[in-house]
Amino acid sequence: MLQVSGLRVAYGQSEVIHGLDIQAARNETLAIMGRNGMGKTTLFKSLIGILQANDGSIKVDGAEVVKMPSHKRVASGLAFVPQGRMIFPNLTVTENIESGLETVKNKRIPDEIYALFPVLHEMRHRKGGNLSGGQQQQLAIARALVSNPKVLLLDEPTEGIQPSVIKEIAKTLNEIRKMREITIIVSEQILSFTMEIADRLLVIESGKIVHEVARENCDEAMISRYLSV
Repeated sequence: MLQVSGLRVAYGQSEVIHGLDIQAARNETLAIMGRNGMGKTTLFKSLIGILQANDGSIKVDGAEVVKMPSHKRVASGLAFVPQGRMIFPNLTVTENIESGLETVKNKRIPDEIYALFPVLHEMRHRKGGNLSGGQQQQLAIARALVSNPKVLLLDEPTEGIQPSVIKEIAKTLNEIRKMREITIIVSEQILSFTMEIADRLLVIESGKIVHEVARENCDEAMISRYLSV
């Protein structure tokens, strides 16, 4: 469903992503783990088109998107939940979700969105800026889902969220995959969260994939060493 080949991304003369290759199957959850500054956010920004790749290929369901602007990548099946959530604080919950409908014909919020996130239905008239961090994260995921993505990208979804809500987000992501059969790719540092949702784990260091393992074969102590400062 997502095939990344030879991806290179730079800030000016400084290359951050060095010839990266990643594949994710339909209905697979892939976790990309690594410490801060290892290239996770740069990778995700390049996948969605906020940063342009210097070289390489990004294919969604077989279609090349690497030269497309962000909105066309969304129309092609990519959706992005950025680090820090980036919801619109002065818009209501409903208006925030509706902002994700730009690339789809039906401009009505599907009932399944509120079934997945009942708290958003309760707070649908409340301003996004008045929600808790966990509620804002649910809102950002809901906004991404209404574009009917084939691949959902989440950059550090547990950042700044209390442990009880992290468990709820893990449960919701597993429900989304069962309901939609979409590919989910998460960048993350919390191993316990990753182990609840991921089929495979990749570790990124200095813009390169240095370790890859299926969840059932994962040596958690080894992954933790990669994540320790």
